[in-house]
Amino acid sequence: MRIAFIVDPLDHLKAYKDSSVAMMRAAQAAGHTVFAILQPSLTWTTERGVCGEATRIKLLTSDHPWCEEGASAIEPLRDFAAVIMRKDPPFDMEYVTSTWLLERAEVEGARVFNSPRALRDHSEKFSVAEFARFTVPTLVARDAARLGEFIGAQRDAILKPLDGMGGIGVFRVREDDPNRNVIIETLTHDGQRTIMAQRFIPEIVDGDKRILIVGGEVVPYCLARIPMAGETRGNLAVGGRGEARPLTPRDFEIAEALAPVFAERGMLFVGIDVIGDWLTEINLTSPTCMAEIKQQTGFDAAGLFIRKIEEACGSDVG
Repeated sequence: MRIAFIVDPLDHLKAYKDSSVAMMRAAQAAGHTVFAILQPSLTWTTERGVCGEATRIKLLTSDHPWCEEGASAIEPLRDFAAVIMRKDPPFDMEYVTSTWLLERAEVEGARVFNSPRALRDHSEKFSVAEFARFTVPTLVARDAARLGEFIGAQRDAILKPLDGMGGIGVFRVREDDPNRNVIIETLTHDGQRTIMAQRFIPEIVDGDKRILIVGGEVVPYCLARIPMAGETRGNLAVGGRGEARPLTPRDFEIAEALAPVFAERGMLFVGIDVIGDWLTEINLTSPTCMAEIKQQTGFDAAGLFIRKIEEACGSDVG
């Protein structure tokens, strides 16, 4: 099969840990031809439909360099067996525009994963509202008084923007924090932007667990991202340490309740975040942690992803 990955610039990808690279390597190992497409090259014309500048990629065993780039050509997305959307946030209007283009490509016959509509319609932060039985007390608002009341009631809270990633803009705020009001003003842009507040979960000291769900199947290991000393954020991007662990019964309970919902909506690869016994986020734009889990446990989530792609598309396609 010919599989196209819509990704960030190739020289921005860190091969030793990037799940997109792990997927590409798994695709090549399974005998498929891999192409890379950058988001800015996506176009639609009346003559050819939705196209992108596709560059043939040969994956290498080393991480520096990790690939060789071959020929490039403008190709209709429908001509690929599968198109994998792996562009990182920010989830801005350009990202939304890309989902419009990809949804049009689906109408033209392209198979796109994750579903463009699902990418557009599911906020990675606010989607937990659908599964509130698994979450701690949470408020989504931009009114300073309501946010202040929430912090006072919970006594210890996490505040974060709805469109962030990698721990950027995440604050822990206690009821007696002298900077409480200025943090609220900063995050809400003086009441102009809606944010999320959640009760602080002390179990973060044991790690923010990234649990992977691939094609409705729950990966039996998570990556617990453990904050460095003095931090409350476990994100690897801000210095957290990744430790692969088997899922707990509670982890399975949450993931197995969500998995069929995601699968039905065309969300082939999802990463959910669980702290202690509580669901905190649902990541579907470009979830990661495949590489670390394989390195530490041997479980090949990227290989599972490619098998699910083959099942969805038919191995004789493309």
